[in-house]
Amino acid sequence: MTRECAVLLPRVCAALAEPRQLELDDTSLEKLLDWFRSLTWFDPTVELVQNNPCLTELITSVLALPDPSPGILSFTLQLAGILASSESRFQHLQQEKLLERLFGQQGPRGGAAWEDASVRSGWVKGVHSMVQHQPALHLLCSSGGMEVIFALQGDSSLFVASSASQLLVHMLTFSLECETSKALSAKDFDWPACAQMIVKHIEESLQSSSASHIEQSLKLLSSLFGSCFGSCYAAWTEVLWLDIAKQIESFLLEETVRAQPVLASLLLNVARSPVFCGSEGSFWALVTSALEHLTPVQACPLAVGLLKLCKCPQDVRIQALTVLLQPMDCILRAASQPLECAGLLDESVSDPVTVESLLSSKTSCAGLLCQTLAHLEKLLSLKHLRVDLPCVSLLHSLVTILQFCNGFLSPASPLGSAISRNLINCFRVQKSALDVLAALSENRDCDTLIGNLFDVLLAYMQSPNTNPTVLKKTFQATSKWLVHLQELSSSSSQTEKILEDVFVVLQKRLCSPCWEVRDSSLEFLTAMVKCLRDQKEFRQCLLSSEVLRLTENLLEDPESYVRASAVTAVGHLAPITCFAPEAPVTGNPYNKESIVAKLQEILSTDSEGFPRRAVISIFTKWLREGCTGQLEDTEQFVSRVIQTVEHDLDWEVRLGGLELVEAFCSQTVGQLAQCPYAPISSADSSTPQKELLQVLCRAKLFGFLFGSLCDCDKPVGQRACDVLVGLRGHFYPVSTLENPQEIEDSPAGRGIAWLQRTLRQGSLAQNFPKDGGDGVDFQDPESMLLALGAIDLLELHDELNKSSDHVEESPQSLLQDILAIVGTIEDNDVDCY
Repeated sequence: MTRECAVLLPRVCAALAEPRQLELDDTSLEKLLDWFRSLTWFDPTVELVQNNPCLTELITSVLALPDPSPGILSFTLQLAGILASSESRFQHLQQEKLLERLFGQQGPRGGAAWEDASVRSGWVKGVHSMVQHQPALHLLCSSGGMEVIFALQGDSSLFVASSASQLLVHMLTFSLECETSKALSAKDFDWPACAQMIVKHIEESLQSSSASHIEQSLKLLSSLFGSCFGSCYAAWTEVLWLDIAKQIESFLLEETVRAQPVLASLLLNVARSPVFCGSEGSFWALVTSALEHLTPVQACPLAVGLLKLCKCPQDVRIQALTVLLQPMDCILRAASQPLECAGLLDESVSDPVTVESLLSSKTSCAGLLCQTLAHLEKLLSLKHLRVDLPCVSLLHSLVTILQFCNGFLSPASPLGSAISRNLINCFRVQKSALDVLAALSENRDCDTLIGNLFDVLLAYMQSPNTNPTVLKKTFQATSKWLVHLQELSSSSSQTEKILEDVFVVLQKRLCSPCWEVRDSSLEFLTAMVKCLRDQKEFRQCLLSSEVLRLTENLLEDPESYVRASAVTAVGHLAPITCFAPEAPVTGNPYNKESIVAKLQEILSTDSEGFPRRAVISIFTKWLREGCTGQLEDTEQFVSRVIQTVEHDLDWEVRLGGLELVEAFCSQTVGQLAQCPYAPISSADSSTPQKELLQVLCRAKLFGFLFGSLCDCDKPVGQRACDVLVGLRGHFYPVSTLENPQEIEDSPAGRGIAWLQRTLRQGSLAQNFPKDGGDGVDFQDPESMLLALGAIDLLELHDELNKSSDHVEESPQSLLQDILAIVGTIEDNDVDCY
């Protein structure tokens, strides 16, 4: 603790103990507690309390108040717990008889203040902080604290109940840490005293007639096995499980037990324990039973979790996959005539009638399918799935779901008709199905259904009833399947026909009155260009359609999001239409000069930031891909862009300008330097290095870079400094700076000294002249070489990268603010930030 904080702390403690003090906000008190946590974490000795008696005086004063505010009482409980986290400070507070009065029967838990949830929460948090040593455990066990924690598991405040459960997990785990690593068996062991109380409480609650007590204990067990307990205490884990396994099995068979959803979570957490990695034993039989008896909604999360486990037995894994696929299997069977389609599964784990009834119900159909589809999408994203998914049948099922949703399928079976009615225009299911469809695009076994798949996707793109969000998902899935189509050895005529149909729909959608549709259509076009630009059929369909003209027209769309997406689309189309050798000649309305001029106009005149950001991003992309021509042309292009960008009010546009400069510097170095990494001195500069400096100065980059160091938006200054540090490393060895005396003696020395002083002022100098000031010529190569060598850019880099709260959120500032809030500090002492 600093001397300044030690001086302020007694005044803060006195203010907090004042019964009439103004109510502090929770944020200030939480920050104060965080500070004490950091102090006690690094120093477990008793000196913190001994050297600052105001802390114990605060606790004593609050306890003496007849009616302390709940916030201050909660704060005091937490503070005492933090201070008592080390055994030496615990004993010191015990001698003062403070801990009994706070956490024992004499404390708040027996009074009216206990009715406030914040006080109960503060008590639990204080205990949690304190229980880091055996004496704290003994205090709780001997003072009736354990019964209080057990009761708080069912607290009306969910936050308090959750905290109490976490505390019990911590106490059980901590109580085992003190045990020696002796061999344990189910018949010959003893739980430590505290752990024994918790385990006994769990067993009694599981056998009680109270549904809420059963559920609380199951949640506690789930948290316990989900923590490090199940991994670090294998023998204890096995013993605990053997004690409760029979009871858990009975819950699975009792339909009256409310806590069946918690059972799935519990079993999954137990399955993750190394104790049950083997394929033998009764545990996996219990998991199999759970997959059979839990409802499909309850069993799905368990099934997915099992499929992700590395050491789950293969027969259990197959059974879990069967549970997950049952709704998809039911969809296929319901959509077909009797015996026409066998579905996905040869047999079901549980009664298929259960799934059929859920899908037949309007209230449960969409929920079950969305849950199933979300799980399937996660599984498809895994790199190593230890069970084979029937991807062809799954794709068939997805197509069927999408046909049900848009009314294109009229099944003959009663179940199919019911499902169709439930799913018609169901946006939730459509979006989920399209997500899974997109994830399936990387599978190589689905080629036989390509035609049916694109028929459905095109139908969704064409239908006026397709929701804009669903349309966007359709576009995303289509772009992925077009890439897959490109990789197939199918006939080019099929590919060309599909692409022609896609472009016909796209032309229509680009003219939609709904701006979201126009926007997602442009995003779809950009995605296709990125993936298919080298495909002959794609280029032919693109150039023969009206898409290019419509896209260019959307550069003037009234909606800024659409203009930004149009800029991005045009930027990606340009390498095909403008910059390629076979691009249209000058005079064609879609030519290089026309497009560059339009984008530059948007950059300089658009009233919204999104299109301007898109333009600078596209210009940087073009530069990196070498689309801007020879060096002389690029130099003029960059110079014009920078002169526009440096005055932009949007900091992200200015930041984009610095990324453009960085790309230009990297490209220029690569073109001019004989050895890009060879440093040189100002006294012996080679011709390529001189030419590099001249290029950068002619493009007026240094004024922009040095000016950006003082930008009022820190990310801009940080990026500018990164670029200058990179340039300095190119011209000078890493550890070499120019001699300050030599700088003063040089013609440009005074200007460089002014520049260095100005940069140290930071954002206060944000208006300094970028075109020269006090003798600084930002377009003079020798001056700029001298500036790069003289200014300590690495020191400036460290300053810019300091967190903005390194002063404002210091403990001293926090203490001053608290005193200011309670009105016990002079105005000129306050650090108002």
